Amino acid sequence: MRVTAVIVAGGKGTRMGAGVNKVFMPLLDKEVLYYTINAFENNKNTNEIVVVTSADDIPRCRELVRRYGFKKVMCITEGGSERQQSVSAGLGKASGDISLIHDGARALVTDREIDTVINDCIKYGAAAVGVPCKDTIKIAGEDGFIKGTVNRETAFLIQTPQAFYTEEICSLHKKAEMDGFSVTDDCMIAEHYGKSVKISEGSYDNIKLTTPEDVVVAEQIIKRRAK
Repeated sequence: MRVTAVIVAGGKGTRMGAGVNKVFMPLLDKEVLYYTINAFENNKNTNEIVVVTSADDIPRCRELVRRYGFKKVMCITEGGSERQQSVSAGLGKASGDISLIHDGARALVTDREIDTVINDCIKYGAAAVGVPCKDTIKIAGEDGFIKGTVNRETAFLIQTPQAFYTEEICSLHKKAEMDGFSVTDDCMIAEHYGKSVKISEGSYDNIKLTTPEDVVVAEQIIKRRAK
C-alpha cells in the first residue's frame, strides 16, 4: 500500500503579516516548510511527497528541498487560486494508493498522527485527524448575536493530514468542480457526496501557523520536544 503526502504550501501569509508565503518564514533556525516536509520524509509509511505551491514559489521550494536533501519529494507543482484547486493539482501528481492531504503550515505534525490516520484510512476508507473542542462553541446570526450552542461532546477541531484512497478523492474533487461545489477542506467534499470519514486521534500541538502568536507557540513546542 503506497502512500503519497500532498503538502499544500501556497498562500500569501496575509494574517501572518509576513508579506511572503508563510511556509518560508523562519521557525527557530529553519523554515516552516522544512519541518512539514521533514515529518513525512522521516515517516516510514510515507513513500513519496508532492508539494503544491504558487508558480512564483516553485524555485524557492526546489532550493529548499535540495538544501536539506529531501529524497521523498517526487514533485513540486503549481497550485490554483484556491486551496481546493491546489489540492486537486497535487492529487493529480500522486502515485500512491492513499493520499494524505496536509497543510504546509501545520509544521508540528508527528509520526503518531501520520501513522494513525493512515491506519484508519485503510480500516475505514477515509480518515482525518482531529481533537475534541475544549471551548463551548456558539452559533451566531448575521446580527452577531448568539443563536444556538453546539454540543461540545460531539464537536471536534479537524486538522490535517486527511487521508483518502487517491482514486476516490480524485473522483470526488472532479465531481465537486463540475458541480461548482466549493469547500475549505477535503472532508467537506467527502461529506457532501456521502463518504464517511473517521476522526483519528490528533494532537493539540498540531496547530496551523496562521498568526504571529502561532509562531511563538510553535517554537515553544519544538523546544519542548528537543528536551
